Amino acid sequence: MAYKITDECVGCLACVGECPVSAISEADGKAKIDPELCIECGACAGVCPVDAPQPE
Repeated sequence: MAYKITDECVGCLACVGECPVSAISEADGKAKIDPELCIECGACAGVCPVDAPQPE
């Protein structure tokens, strides 16, 4: 199951550069994960200061 970004996202976008498959992009000032590309590695969750990426 892919990760998704919760409303806790503060828009720092630290997760964007951490994603090994480029599944994360910026949308409306916050991060957004493409569930079709996400490989559920959790790299985004490891760098997020507010724990916004969560497994669906």
